[in-house]
Amino acid sequence: MTSVRARRQRPNPVHDDGEDARILQSLGYTQQLHRRMGAFGNFSASLSVISIMSGTLLLFGYGLNSGGPAVIMWGWLAVGPLVLCLAAALAEITSRYPTSGGLYYMARQLGGERWSWYTGWLNLLGLLGGIAAQDYGIATFTAAWMNLQFDYTPTPGSLLALYAVILALHAALNLFGTRLMNILTSVSAWWHLAGAVVIIGSLALVPSEHQSAGFVFSEFTNNTGWSAPVYVVLLGMLLPVFALAGYDTSAHLSEETNHASVAAARGIFRSVTVSWIAGGILLATLLFAIQDYAATLNSPTDVPVAQILLDALGMAAAKALLLVIIVAQFLCGYTVTASASRMIYAFARDGALPGSAHWKKVSRRTAIPANAVWLAVAVAFVLALPSLYSSTAFAAVTAISVVGFTSAYAIPVLLRLLHRDRFSPGPWHLGRWSRPIGWVAVVWAGAVTVLFLLPQSSPITATTFNYTPVAVVVAFLIAALWRRFGRSAYHVPHSSSPTEDKQFEGII
Repeated sequence: MTSVRARRQRPNPVHDDGEDARILQSLGYTQQLHRRMGAFGNFSASLSVISIMSGTLLLFGYGLNSGGPAVIMWGWLAVGPLVLCLAAALAEITSRYPTSGGLYYMARQLGGERWSWYTGWLNLLGLLGGIAAQDYGIATFTAAWMNLQFDYTPTPGSLLALYAVILALHAALNLFGTRLMNILTSVSAWWHLAGAVVIIGSLALVPSEHQSAGFVFSEFTNNTGWSAPVYVVLLGMLLPVFALAGYDTSAHLSEETNHASVAAARGIFRSVTVSWIAGGILLATLLFAIQDYAATLNSPTDVPVAQILLDALGMAAAKALLLVIIVAQFLCGYTVTASASRMIYAFARDGALPGSAHWKKVSRRTAIPANAVWLAVAVAFVLALPSLYSSTAFAAVTAISVVGFTSAYAIPVLLRLLHRDRFSPGPWHLGRWSRPIGWVAVVWAGAVTVLFLLPQSSPITATTFNYTPVAVVVAFLIAALWRRFGRSAYHVPHSSSPTEDKQFEGII
């Protein structure tokens, strides 16, 4: 990406809120949400959803068992540039269509109503799966802290109850309005970066012994039950793909962002770039700091990260740093909930959901779609119910999120490639690199979508079954059924071209 040159035909004017509203009107919508978020807040929102102390750490144990340190490190290095291609291609389209609907609106303009309908449902599945994965992960880390502090041993039922409390807290905080969101997302960005620096510095300087580079980059562990190493390596890719997902948050918050046609696009690309670099350093530091590999894999806390901190830094430091991680994850979950609620609001605004009139309501006092917030957390709770009996439920929920996100990201990019005449670039675009980057992104997204529908553990039993395909099929059945009976209510406005759209060539 560093070879992409930035060129401008004329200076980028400073838009005010009225200009943003005019652009939104040209896309077919009237401004209803409050634009109180700046460029840094928008970037921070995606950075918080990606969350280097969330996705990377939540699936760290999964990665250790599905390939071990070698797959974690090489997978992270290999997947990052591919995710950046998809993020850049999506950012380019976001610059032209900065709406809360995000992906499904893009698909409508570039491919038509059918593409739009199913893109929206896939995006919604990814967002709801993201809430479930994120908040259930917070519950496991909180339980690990309670294990160290109170010798608490969680059960599936108690974890689900803790998960429900976290969901409720995120919903409640989301009802306070965009001003609080702008503050919390900015705090979240600094908390993530500062927290990562503290954890990395502690693990690098305090332990008297570290693992060798040979261990970190070549140790292979297979506890999946599958005998084919290549398949195990591919399964291990779930960690980096899930950890670097969620950057469409910048698009979903674009109607609350000033200068959205540039700020939202930059927020997408820059959040992935920063997260890939910082996340790689964090993962490497954790792997080098492992003191007892067997103990880490079989930690009584059920959270390998907690065991690494305990072995390397001692009880007091481990508990303190776990709290730093939990706060970062909580802020991430708050932002994921905000993003999902905006998607529900936008989709309902266009008549795509059963009961759309209810879900599209916006509070007059806070300009927040409160009903959409509660729907998001309610569905997320249902997605996690299999955790009561399934030992692989968490990995399945993350896979649901990845499949929904990645396929929904790729569809507008594919349509933009197939229908060049339907797309005029916005202020931020890739120039001559647009098509090659786009094709790499689409091929990558297709491979990832197929991969994570496959079984993750062997033998396949009721407790190890990957129910991702079931969730995807159910979502498609609901979408198809509602399309048959509710299609007449679905209407995504046609956009007109603002005169400014062709005045710029974008910058990364």
